[in-house]
Amino acid sequence: MKLFNRELSWLSFNERVLQESLDISNPIIERMRFLGIYSNNMDEFYRVRVASVRRLIAIGTAKVVGYAGGPTNLLKEIKKTVLDQQRLFELSYQKLLKELREQGIMHTTENELEPEEIGPVQTFFREKIRPEIVPIMLSTRLEFPHLKDGGIYLGIKMTNFEKSRVKYALIEIPDVGNRFYIIPTKENSPKKVMLIDDIIRFNLGEIFSIFKFDTIQAHAFKITRDAELDVDDDISKSYLDKMKESVEMRKEGDTVRFVYDSAMPIDQLQYLMDALKLQPGGNIIPGGTYHNFKDFMKFPDFGIPTFTFPKRKSLPHPDFNHSNEPLIKTILSKDVLLTYPFQAFQHVIDVLREAAIDPKVVSIKINLYRVAPKSQIINALISAAQNGVKVTAIIELKARFDESNNIYWSNYLEDNGVNVLFGVQHLKVHSKLFLIKRKSGEKFQYIAHIGTGNFHEKTAKIYTDCSLLTSNKNLTREVEKIFRIFKNNIDRSMFRELIVSPFNVRRKLTTLIDTEIKLAKNGELGLITLKMNNLVDPKIIRKLYEASAAGVKINCIIRGICALVPGIQGLSENIVVRSVVGQYLEHTRIIVFNNGGNEKYFISSADWMTRNIDRRIEVTTPIYDTEIQADLKYMLDSYMNDNQKARAVDSLQKNKNVKSDLTHKFNAQSEIYNYFKDKLKDD
Repeated sequence: MKLFNRELSWLSFNERVLQESLDISNPIIERMRFLGIYSNNMDEFYRVRVASVRRLIAIGTAKVVGYAGGPTNLLKEIKKTVLDQQRLFELSYQKLLKELREQGIMHTTENELEPEEIGPVQTFFREKIRPEIVPIMLSTRLEFPHLKDGGIYLGIKMTNFEKSRVKYALIEIPDVGNRFYIIPTKENSPKKVMLIDDIIRFNLGEIFSIFKFDTIQAHAFKITRDAELDVDDDISKSYLDKMKESVEMRKEGDTVRFVYDSAMPIDQLQYLMDALKLQPGGNIIPGGTYHNFKDFMKFPDFGIPTFTFPKRKSLPHPDFNHSNEPLIKTILSKDVLLTYPFQAFQHVIDVLREAAIDPKVVSIKINLYRVAPKSQIINALISAAQNGVKVTAIIELKARFDESNNIYWSNYLEDNGVNVLFGVQHLKVHSKLFLIKRKSGEKFQYIAHIGTGNFHEKTAKIYTDCSLLTSNKNLTREVEKIFRIFKNNIDRSMFRELIVSPFNVRRKLTTLIDTEIKLAKNGELGLITLKMNNLVDPKIIRKLYEASAAGVKINCIIRGICALVPGIQGLSENIVVRSVVGQYLEHTRIIVFNNGGNEKYFISSADWMTRNIDRRIEVTTPIYDTEIQADLKYMLDSYMNDNQKARAVDSLQKNKNVKSDLTHKFNAQSEIYNYFKDKLKDD
């Protein structure tokens, strides 16, 4: 069966992010920030995906899914692709620096300071940076120091020609709140920005003043470590303790990437490679002067509005746009779908806040995967617990890179009266649920949240997601069943309305696709529209190929990895794949089956990946309200019509811009925002 390799498909996705840094229709600082997003993505790719490929090599795996060769050759192709993208990255960066200069903004290095600028820079160094610097002399140490995953280090080389002596040292670039320093300049003079890296380079002589040297050089490098968690099976330890130990062990993970300034002297590079026990080739990657470009996501905008995307305030939902009406009362009367960031995530917080002080509320149950650093969701839960509501939080401790945060929140919630559970053994809990139970007279009322994204007010401003708030008895009854599974791991309920991983997903999806196949074979319209982050599962893809061969039209909007190969005659000629990378990160998961004209709409917490289908608790819910269905249809049509930020995912993975049938420019994210804004006017 024809498949794209998932690692190479992911690199193709990250190339689409890189393309945004070159798109002159984007504001200039946003383009710089796309370089930061690309770099941040690449760090995670090496920590997770490249580390997995290395493990395949270690265990002697001969074949890789979606790739003609084995993992060793795949690793070589990954490196080649990354180096090609690195050249495009550097081209984009230099182009942006040139355009910023034309706009009166200068990126200044340690060699370009004007005499009048030296004083302020040195003052900033002595007050803010110098106290945080811990120089490490390498020649006097018996062992090479442990280097942090993702930390940026300056490798220092001091040379005394008279004595033919070389000293090596290390400086970790400290976190002083911002990696960029705006140099004070006169009014109407060009604005100047300097990186902390270069300020340290400028002051190396002061840092190492006790040594005599003729030259001193500093070249940046960084390492990326394997992020896999190894949770031991010691039954005498609690799960929480095991996770704490595992997160600590991650810090000692194998090095999967070493990136260095290509101008670094050969002897210094060899010294570092020997000390770190790194072999030539592999993932030893030459780069530019600066590393951790992820910090460029915070590149200053100098207060110039045209340098950044227009600020769009999240809109109130029409059904909640009445300040005196309780939100819970509205949800008890009708289903409500919130779409972020177009509409306000604040509504979700307000529902929980209402429940926290509502004397009729008996209990609140919620599952948490990621939450904001200063979480209003957490505050609402604690408020409820302190008001006598029975609150239960299911916290997923294996949320990648949020493990430490979730360990902290689990302790914090328990200390404040919330009952904390850690999900289902061997299954990661990735669903986005809460359930509010109220007693009204002699009867109980239930309100459920079923969403595609996390209970995280910060990411809700930059990720597209949606949440169904419903009191539908059939749906809330089954959400309650899921929470029983969290409490009692051996409980395996039947689900008729919800599609729940890992219990009934394959059967339900197969049935829905088979219906479209049958319609197409009978000469009727078979049509499936999918929007998700990743499409990888081989069995699902095989079924989609079968549907395409039967004549079913399949439209896919896939932001990230797509192992399905569209447009192959006799296999997938009826499948179209689009990817949209824009101002917001596309995270919504929506699925529509035409079903003979009686369309079936769903939203989901799950991508179609094997892990989401077989090894996680995920929830896909039907959408019954026709008005909400119309909103979802408009959103999907908008993504398919986008001719500004959409890329065609084809058999060659060239990421070409989509040319739609529309004669005017159509940016899906902008149009969707305007659509919901217009609905407010009609309210």
